[in-house]
Amino acid sequence: MILPGIRLAGIVTLAAAILAGCSSTPAPGPPSTRDAPITQPRDQGRYFTLEDEAHAQEMVLFALGLLDTGYRFGGRNPEAGLDCSGMVAWIVENISGKRLPHNAAQIADRTRPIKVDQLQPGDLVFFNTLKRRHSHMGIYIGDGRFIHAPSSRGSVRVERLDNRYFAPRIDGARTLIASN
Repeated sequence: MILPGIRLAGIVTLAAAILAGCSSTPAPGPPSTRDAPITQPRDQGRYFTLEDEAHAQEMVLFALGLLDTGYRFGGRNPEAGLDCSGMVAWIVENISGKRLPHNAAQIADRTRPIKVDQLQPGDLVFFNTLKRRHSHMGIYIGDGRFIHAPSSRGSVRVERLDNRYFAPRIDGARTLIASN
């Protein structure tokens, strides 16, 4: 059944974006209403937010519990394997019951930007690893470190933001905590 106002092309585009995962993230564009069914209702503001600030700390704990989980392109659960956006979406959904898209660029579009030097544990970091913005992401865990599901070496792991590979590729930070 196609819902009123949603065209078949929109559904196909959405399905392709969900299946694409991190490593084929499209260039970010303005948020579109056709993507709204998988995100938090927009009546709570422009950005997706967690209801409780303690959820950010829970995100770190959940992420650390996923260390050594295998990488899988398009993966959205630990049993099957995870990619970067699938890991973040899975954690957020388990903590809050709300869904984020399974696409790093779309997650960046729906979360509130902050400066990299303002990162707090549970915030999101984004990288340009494929010559396009927000093609990879992870969860900041504090002390200059983040956890992510990389495609190389095959499992969820912790890296430093000042790492030779990641430092020049940082292209944004976002938070899921509502602004005051």
